Amino acid sequence: MNVKKLHYFSGITITIFVGLHLFNHFYSLFGAEAHINLMNDLRIIYRNVIAETILLVTVATQIVSGIKLFLKKRKTKYDLFEKLQIWTGLYLAIFLVFHLSAVLFGRLVLELDTNFYFGVTGLNTFPLNLFFIPYYGLAIISFFGHISAVHSKKLKKNIWY
Repeated sequence: MNVKKLHYFSGITITIFVGLHLFNHFYSLFGAEAHINLMNDLRIIYRNVIAETILLVTVATQIVSGIKLFLKKRKTKYDLFEKLQIWTGLYLAIFLVFHLSAVLFGRLVLELDTNFYFGVTGLNTFPLNLFFIPYYGLAIISFFGHISAVHSKKLKKNIWY
């Protein structure tokens, strides 16, 4: 399997998890308790040794393959969506390294429950929020921008017809 296909299939796996993860964050609009209850239900699915190992290997694969694709493509002339795909992918690789490091450090070293309260600490603390609001905001924009760019390429190739 070539790097591009490996990146694509690992991206699908991550997208499923990110969809659940973002839905769980959206659910916090119903309150912290509702968010934590849903998170505990979802953790049954994704926080077990098998699922977590698959997810972490998939994320590592996504980062390494994404950086390889970035280095290969960065100097070529591209249209707006192709540039969007390249640069949002780079941001996502950086974000995933930092985000997963923080969560794993919190869980494994600090022995914290990395739940709602862990996540919002930086968002609710000045001046940390000056970093964390753009950090998370750009991650969400990059995630959807990256997927949009991929689908834009597919539409240009008329794969739907």
